[in-house]
Amino acid sequence: MTSKFSSAGQSDVRHHLHPYTQLRDHERDGPLVIVRGEGVQVFDENGKAYIEGMAGLWCASLGFSEKRLAEAAYKQMNTLPYYHSFSGKVPGPVTALVEAMIKWAPVPMARVLFANSGSESNDTAFKLVRYYNNARGRPLKKKIIARNKGYHGVTAAAASMSGLATMHQNFDLPLPGIVRVSCPHLYQFGLPGETEAQFVERLATELEDTILREGPETVAAFIAEPVQGAGGVIVPPAGYFARVQAILKKYDILFLVDEVITGFGRLGQAFGTQVFDLKPDMITVAKMLTSAYVPMSALYLTDEIYQTIADASAQIGVFGHGYTYSGHPLACAVALETLRIYEADKVIGNVQKVGPRLQQGLQKLKGHPLVGDARGLGLIGAIELAADPAQRKPFDPKRGVGAYFVQRAQAHGLIVRVLMGDVIAFSPPLIISEAEIDALLARTELALADTLAWVRAWPTGNA
Repeated sequence: MTSKFSSAGQSDVRHHLHPYTQLRDHERDGPLVIVRGEGVQVFDENGKAYIEGMAGLWCASLGFSEKRLAEAAYKQMNTLPYYHSFSGKVPGPVTALVEAMIKWAPVPMARVLFANSGSESNDTAFKLVRYYNNARGRPLKKKIIARNKGYHGVTAAAASMSGLATMHQNFDLPLPGIVRVSCPHLYQFGLPGETEAQFVERLATELEDTILREGPETVAAFIAEPVQGAGGVIVPPAGYFARVQAILKKYDILFLVDEVITGFGRLGQAFGTQVFDLKPDMITVAKMLTSAYVPMSALYLTDEIYQTIADASAQIGVFGHGYTYSGHPLACAVALETLRIYEADKVIGNVQKVGPRLQQGLQKLKGHPLVGDARGLGLIGAIELAADPAQRKPFDPKRGVGAYFVQRAQAHGLIVRVLMGDVIAFSPPLIISEAEIDALLARTELALADTLAWVRAWPTGNA
């Protein structure tokens, strides 16, 4: 990387603490400085173009140059650049956005509570589970069941609900009251000879046994992504959520659905809730609500939860939660325009059209000597690299095979992301064309060829 030697790169190395980065390596190598975007491509400071195969962080659904969003932001900045929603006041665009979002809701929802990131909205859900059960006179019912490899954000509560070890180590997390159950990833966690149906039944039994062990009177909620993102792009097996929801209903446990990645079209329907026939009590959304052009997130609440909260706030005197920037008018204006574009440009229809091309292309890679699994849905996908695909044997994490692949992809003009376990994730903007998907796949094959040559050059026995 040459940016280390530029003024922009050097300043970045010295003063910017980079999220999710190996900091000592970064001090040595410097950052890739991205300065411009156009459609599904971004350009570095040297003018090199890259297909952004991750839409940034699963989020820039309309690409990197949608002028209608810039115009909506400019207009709002000149009209009302800021106002709050505290103490019975509200900036004008909030009302219009709430009504639009209620119409978009995949199941009946009564209220929308805004924040600025998926982490904040999941943190809010964590708090409201406690508020709700206290208001119902059930002070023991506070535990939240979360899954291994789940990702729900980085605040203390959201990171606690997440099931990734690096989010807990040295942070003294998770917080008390988080109960962990297995990840529904048959490729990695299925037993030898276990069928998909048997795997689902084993996980359902584990969930119910966990609830009974903890005591149903102490378990308040279960949180899940429809498709697990940062944990490895894990698509649940058939029947999994039907079994889970039946158990939650049996023991009066709330279902929190984290649609931060999947909300607004990523899976080929507006929400993952529709894809998997979910019945959530709360839904969190963020990322593609504004195509990530402005930070914004939201929490949907059912009427039953809202009414309980409202009654409690009347007794206390106030609902004691909110952020300075909740429902920021600039974010509202951009979100409204984003939702209009989704409808006017039939963006979800494009996902339905081009998504199969991405999925078929990834499936063709399963025969590659380094690819153990390929999976996905709509415009989210992954390949899982393996030392021995036939035996599902992973590489030693210390070898950094996935990281090497990402470097080679970048050299070929493709930005993708390596997740834990040498999983390579793909999540391009929803506006991507079939031709651009073909280019993405071709560059993926080039990076695989480079990685295979590198691996084969290792001394024997070093996989």
